[in-house]
Amino acid sequence: MRQLLLDFTQAPAPTFANFVPGGNAELLHVLQAAARGECPERVLYVWGESGAGKSHLAKAFGASTSGRPGHRVIDGIERFSDAEQVALFNDFNERNFEFLLVTASASPRDVALRRDLATRLATGLTYRVAALTDAEKRAALAAHAKVRGFDLSEDVSSYLLTHARRDMRSLMAALDALDRYSLETGRPVTVPLLKAAIQ
Repeated sequence: MRQLLLDFTQAPAPTFANFVPGGNAELLHVLQAAARGECPERVLYVWGESGAGKSHLAKAFGASTSGRPGHRVIDGIERFSDAEQVALFNDFNERNFEFLLVTASASPRDVALRRDLATRLATGLTYRVAALTDAEKRAALAAHAKVRGFDLSEDVSSYLLTHARRDMRSLMAALDALDRYSLETGRPVTVPLLKAAIQ
């Protein structure tokens, strides 16, 4: 059953509505404004630890701006090759985009990129995505469970936070897998079911 917990296939699509902001309410507000074309800045650089929500926000932004030409999203800029970095630097100089959202694992000063490109990326707004507190993670898990059609008890969310990987991506994937296991076995979502699913 361990493989079941790694199945991400049925997770709901990331949207602004299903992002739990926690300490990131200002960032969420700025992204929503940018998606509407109401951000005065040309670049928004979002960074933080793995699983904090950067990719969720990037996908939500991409989905909400799919009809707006000139809006670009780059999720994980540090994975760009040298050639891609040069091309993006040239796009800056030639003003080939109206708005650019970039996510990274480190700040512009510390990211593993060409310095000239990192400097350009730092010219707009920069936000660090704050990880959720345990209470906010519990609230996010409960809201996600409601979307999937079941109530999540406090003891199940506590067990998940104690025994699973603690980043939100892993917690949500575990919850999705637990829901599928519950449906397959016809048993309610409880700590004993969670223990059975993990083993």
